Amino acid sequence: MSFRAPVSDISHTLNAIAGLGELIDSGAYEDLSADLGEAVLEEAGRFATDVIAPLNRSGDIEGASLSGDAVTLPDGWRDAYQRWVEGGWGALPGPADHGGQGLPVSLAVAVQDMWNAASMAFGIGTVLTAGAVEAVTEHGSDELQSLYLPKLVSGEWTGTMNLTEPQAGTDLALLRARAVPNGDGTYAITGTKIYITYGEHDLTDNIVHLVLARLPDAPEGTRGISLFLVPKFIPAEDGTPGERNDVRCIGLEHKLGIHGSATCTMAFGENGGATGWLLGEENRGLNCMFTMMNNARLHVGIQGVAIAERAYQQALAYAQERRQGRKPGMGTLETVAIIEHPDVQRNLMTMRGLTHAARAICYLTANAIDRSKSGGDDAARKAALERANLLTPVAKAFSTDIGTEVASIGVQVHGGMGYIEETGAAQHLRDARIAQIYEGTNGVQAIDLVTRKITQSGGAAVEAFMDELDELADAVRASNSPDLGATAERLGDSIAHLREATRWLLETLPQDPDAALAGATPYLELFGLAAGGTHMAAGALRANGSSEAHAATARFFAENLMPATAGLLTSITGGAASLKSAKAALLA
Repeated sequence: MSFRAPVSDISHTLNAIAGLGELIDSGAYEDLSADLGEAVLEEAGRFATDVIAPLNRSGDIEGASLSGDAVTLPDGWRDAYQRWVEGGWGALPGPADHGGQGLPVSLAVAVQDMWNAASMAFGIGTVLTAGAVEAVTEHGSDELQSLYLPKLVSGEWTGTMNLTEPQAGTDLALLRARAVPNGDGTYAITGTKIYITYGEHDLTDNIVHLVLARLPDAPEGTRGISLFLVPKFIPAEDGTPGERNDVRCIGLEHKLGIHGSATCTMAFGENGGATGWLLGEENRGLNCMFTMMNNARLHVGIQGVAIAERAYQQALAYAQERRQGRKPGMGTLETVAIIEHPDVQRNLMTMRGLTHAARAICYLTANAIDRSKSGGDDAARKAALERANLLTPVAKAFSTDIGTEVASIGVQVHGGMGYIEETGAAQHLRDARIAQIYEGTNGVQAIDLVTRKITQSGGAAVEAFMDELDELADAVRASNSPDLGATAERLGDSIAHLREATRWLLETLPQDPDAALAGATPYLELFGLAAGGTHMAAGALRANGSSEAHAATARFFAENLMPATAGLLTSITGGAASLKSAKAALLA
């Protein structure tokens, strides 16, 4: 089944929901007009559809391969990546001082939506390089910025994130990698890192690793971690790759999905120490790395949206072609396309609605990031930053949960053929599953939301967000749109559930943290349903084209999926007691 980038839906979400038009009108991006934004989306859609998407299936079958310490990616990937670099796509959100176009994160997220829908294994490499650009821009010295940013911004070199070690996954306090000062401003890095995405490959002539390690006198725990820039090749005086650094790939993981992406075990300093340069301050590396991780978390959320989009498109096409069953009054041998059956329609609308809701949340997050950097006065930027902080764990976890759920429904729509690899439906499910795990598992995102994000400014940030949801729901109610049915009522119910759950968590967290954390995951889901459904409905009122389709999707979501918030509220506020005997039951 052929893929086509959903440019119209992406444009609708950017403008009618996330407010890109208002951002452009504010003058924050002088070189960006509405017409230019649309042109970028159209061209990105063509590139994703015509260049990247045809490599998705073959990349899954062929996968990445390791010979010695060299990794080769699937046939066609190097050429596609070079065309991607030549097209200037890597430079889209990059700093203008180092060759970037300085365009909004909102627009960068929208094109990432397309790259990852075309091929998630291809798209993840570009995500990590964008994160490296942000980390070096924020924390690198002028010298490091001048040397590395032009190559990273263009995509001529790629970037990686090296956190995880065999004994240290989510708990970074257990890191053992070491960094010893060389006496000349550089450090000798030693240690092993695992699960390093695009840690080695043949797409570019240099790879820039960002590595967490400990100095000899570092305090224990996460307060003793520093961040270092460690290139595969140390640049020569003219900026070209020079001496090979002491860092090598010593293993390649055999994964459930994203086979075209090289997931490497990296050895630093097997021959005395890899040369690295400090980013930011000593023992403040985790703060620096979070710059990169927060970028990556939003973009991983987009991967959830993207794989859901791909699975939905394929299931919809199959449902129009596959003929099974019949309607009342038809002859025994007559059949209809399965899209005629109400249960299949429900499955497809669930796929579509969940995908659109997740896209709305991710784009709203990106818009908040843009406004935190370039919108209004200090107070407005602070409020936007708190909004971005609030939405980031929801964007990452809700969207990637949806990616797996929608891909699974896609297999169901295909029936037995969905379980057969040749159709490609199974690949989407295999690819989707990792996004719930990497860049901070979704359970960690839920804990972060409850313990750090809804508590910002004493709860004022989440209160302001819920007030805005109420305003949007009021606008839907005031529209009296017959196309939206009972949408306004369902929005009101779900927002009320979100308010009650939020209030309960804020009151419970200081007194009984375990009880609050027991409700963290259902709370994040409730948050996503309420926020996504409300913004979809409000966006349907502002739709310029395909307004009937957007209204139908918003109505289905509100009337069929949002009622789940009532049960989630019960689980959040009343589910902790049942966990008190969980350990005894589990170990019985």
